[in-house]
Amino acid sequence: VLNGLSRARETYGIKCNVIVCGIRNISPESSYEMAELAVAYKGRGVVGFDLAGAEADFPAAHHKRAFQLVRDNNINCTIHAGEAYGPESIAQAIHVCGAHRIGHGCRLRENGDLLHYINDHRIPLECCPSSNVQTQAVETLESHPLKLYFDLGLRVTINTDNRLITDTTVSKELYLVHTKMGVPFKEIKSMIVAGFKSAFRPFHEKQAALRHVVAELSRYDDEGNLVEAPLKEGKRARASAELSSPPAAAPAPAKA
Repeated sequence: VLNGLSRARETYGIKCNVIVCGIRNISPESSYEMAELAVAYKGRGVVGFDLAGAEADFPAAHHKRAFQLVRDNNINCTIHAGEAYGPESIAQAIHVCGAHRIGHGCRLRENGDLLHYINDHRIPLECCPSSNVQTQAVETLESHPLKLYFDLGLRVTINTDNRLITDTTVSKELYLVHTKMGVPFKEIKSMIVAGFKSAFRPFHEKQAALRHVVAELSRYDDEGNLVEAPLKEGKRARASAELSSPPAAAPAPAKA
């Protein structure tokens, strides 16, 4: 997988990273092996560890040892939680396993105290509207809680969950959020920025990406109308180079 992503970057300039994923309804021992794999490939393309699969009867706490390993090695964590099970699944993901992001979180609205905790700690929600309808986590796009979460100040990001099975893209999800869920374009721009802020990428890379994204979004007004010409090729090339450049070397500490 990493070799394929490396070729994509060299050939097309596409930069991707890998989040290794354990499965709730497979043994905790298997998750630990996946965590060991994440640790082994940290810095070589792996940027995080995840836990997916059936929530009911398969609590995240059973996989605590795997998350302890990845956190001990300073690897980012995310967990699918609150999709098909209640807010207690989200609480366990955060307080027992130490998740830095929450996948889905549809049922977070059932626990106001936990919702405020997540908001106060700026824990991002990876909202996946089409997938949530498909899996019946929500009945319709219109009933999805992401607009409520955004209005309450939570860090809402828009995702696909699975492009192949749901037959979607991030662009399509953003379009549906706007047209079916009534989210104004101004708020969608904020959600896009939140996605980049929440990325499991080194700080310098996120800063470079954010500058580029904010510049692109600033070409559109709050209604989605283009008000400024696209970046010229030279500026686009410089932005691309900035995104791919390695971080500057840290200065040596002063001698006592």
